[in-house]
Amino acid sequence: MITLAPITEDSLIINFDDKIDLSITKIIMQLVELLKPGSSSDFFPNIIKENILEITPSYTRLFIQYRASQLKYEDIDAELQRWTKTHSSLQKKTLSCLHELPVYYHREVGLDLPHLAQHHQLTQKEIIQYHSQKEYHVYAIGFAPGFAFLGEVDAQIATPRRDSPRLNIPAGSVGIAEQQTAVYPNNTPGGWNIIGNCPLTLFDITSSPMSPFTIGDRVKFNPITRIDFLALGGHIDKNWK
Repeated sequence: MITLAPITEDSLIINFDDKIDLSITKIIMQLVELLKPGSSSDFFPNIIKENILEITPSYTRLFIQYRASQLKYEDIDAELQRWTKTHSSLQKKTLSCLHELPVYYHREVGLDLPHLAQHHQLTQKEIIQYHSQKEYHVYAIGFAPGFAFLGEVDAQIATPRRDSPRLNIPAGSVGIAEQQTAVYPNNTPGGWNIIGNCPLTLFDITSSPMSPFTIGDRVKFNPITRIDFLALGGHIDKNWK
């Protein structure tokens, strides 16, 4: 059941469900597209779209900030209630882009690869096969700029976060935490289990868009050799642990 609640005098949150589900992600992204300023859809009046300042989707919620000088919570609530009654009949198609990312799976860039193999009683090759054989969906973007939460990994390799987060994980590191996987777009602290590295730049503040990922997109990881990794600009940092 979809519910709305005010957060501050100029923001609200929409709760879609209490569980992660791709069908919910698609509904959230449909609403994001309809509410975007400049959206070609006329479902919402322009006064709503033009006065929305920020739209932040997550797994099961949507945060909206708006100009309180131009809109009242009751105005947005009325329009969103109208949408909740009719959204199932909307015919809008959501484009889903497939991103194929090269990954060098090896202990010298994926320090936790041996641990995962031991933890799951698998070989490192089997860990790589399980991780790279699936297409993942972008469920949410957050934690750090351009950090895309991808799901869901095969149950055979789902692994709890590390007990002790690392202070600095190199950009491009590919990790697993519970049923999720992700690529760290920048050097940052983190507690995910690192199994490889992607040599591509996945967040650039000077680019437009700054990140290639949009919620609902698909991601496929393709194993590459050490030679290919270095040729694509990959870097092996021997100082982190």
